[in-house]
Amino acid sequence: MTAETKTDRRRWLALYVLCGGMLMIVLDATIVNVALPSIKDDLGFSQSNLAWVVNAYLISFGGLLLLAGRLGDLIGQRRIFLIGLAVFTAASTICAVSQSQGVLIGARFVQGTGGAIASAVILGMIVTMFPEPREQAKAIGVYSFVASAGASIGLLTGGVLTEAINWHWIFFINVPIGLATALLALPLVEDRSGIGLEQGADLPGAVLLTGGLMLGVYTLLQAGDQGWGSAQTLGLGGVSIALVAAFVARQARIANPLMPLRLFRSRNVTGANLVMALLVVGFFGMFFLGALYLQGILGYSPLEVGLAFLPACVVMGTLSLGFAEKLIMGIGPRSALVAGLASSGLGLLLFTRSPVDGVWAIDVLPVMVLLGAGAGLCFPALMTLAMSGATPSDSGLASGLVNTTVQVGGAIGLAVLATLATGRSDALRADGEPVASALNSGYHLAYLVGAALVAVAIVVALIVVRSEAPATAETRADAESEPAGPQPAYAEAA
Repeated sequence: MTAETKTDRRRWLALYVLCGGMLMIVLDATIVNVALPSIKDDLGFSQSNLAWVVNAYLISFGGLLLLAGRLGDLIGQRRIFLIGLAVFTAASTICAVSQSQGVLIGARFVQGTGGAIASAVILGMIVTMFPEPREQAKAIGVYSFVASAGASIGLLTGGVLTEAINWHWIFFINVPIGLATALLALPLVEDRSGIGLEQGADLPGAVLLTGGLMLGVYTLLQAGDQGWGSAQTLGLGGVSIALVAAFVARQARIANPLMPLRLFRSRNVTGANLVMALLVVGFFGMFFLGALYLQGILGYSPLEVGLAFLPACVVMGTLSLGFAEKLIMGIGPRSALVAGLASSGLGLLLFTRSPVDGVWAIDVLPVMVLLGAGAGLCFPALMTLAMSGATPSDSGLASGLVNTTVQVGGAIGLAVLATLATGRSDALRADGEPVASALNSGYHLAYLVGAALVAVAIVVALIVVRSEAPATAETRADAESEPAGPQPAYAEAA
């Protein structure tokens, strides 16, 4: 075996290790959902306090992604990945042995912190490991499948573990996986040095960014209970926006910013993140409200809900792993993206026809196939475009940015869709509509709004995004060698 073959094999093994770590982290965002009733009964949670088992994770996870991504650029992405894995695995152990509400909620916050630190740099490492466009498209396809299919895999895994053993095992399972991932990452993932803290060790900026994002996620999660027009929602939301705005203003004027704003000069980076924010609203809504439809109206068990979503994973995986690279290289990432958006929008529209006595094969399966196809095309294309304007010194930031877009965009969208669905259902029930029918009509409204946002995403993709192949290794190297200021990698913005 030649040295070149060994290096190539090591890169692909490193990809699988990184994706294994990503899958573990993504699973934990949804695997808990189906175990919540068991956790509630075992630890004596009230219905309102139970939400914090999920919210504590989401606040720290969504709030730290951008900062963690940039820290990877500054001090080394492998180092940040391993630190995140260690924190995540240790917190999972505490979650698994928790016997009180406070310990579990606190451990979930720490777990979200570790998940953010580790996951923020994974896409940046993949792009750096695979600079050649065709290989990069294939590698991003693998990553995209793991990142996008993890939600439905989490529902299935959570159902199996909770019903077969108990809820503690949804956390215990992370411990051997986390340890194995760290041990394999040490010899397989190259330890590239960062550009140095002196290039962006902006402590005040880090406080503004993290505080603004965490407060924003908290506000969104509480908006459903407090009301969108409440003093708390408007007040905290205003403070969150002000903190993020102050952070951006600071980055524009200091010599070594934590987040170099030149990244946003790329039309493809900006356009891909806009499209991602619009798209994930429909997907988050479908997973959340679709699960409520299957459980609350059709009477499915948690395990059956996971199995009902399984076809979406199969279709998504087939496209992401088998065809995404060929399509992106053949017709371009923008064309693949538009085709995926069209399939996703059609799937959401089709779900607006689901009846209260629906049959899975007729009313759910076609939706799963269309949404799986949409995700299998959209996410690899979006990841490729979102990373296309990043130089090696910015790849962690770009990776953290796209993950932040998914989390914050999904949180905002889900909060809005859930509010709209609840409002419509309550109005119909007040008019004498049966409960199941009223709930289903609320879900239909949410799917319709999600489909409308996907239509807007198609317009953004056609107007903002440019159709071009992923940046080559030479282009990235040239961009990196340029002095500060406008760089060739961002010339498309001119």
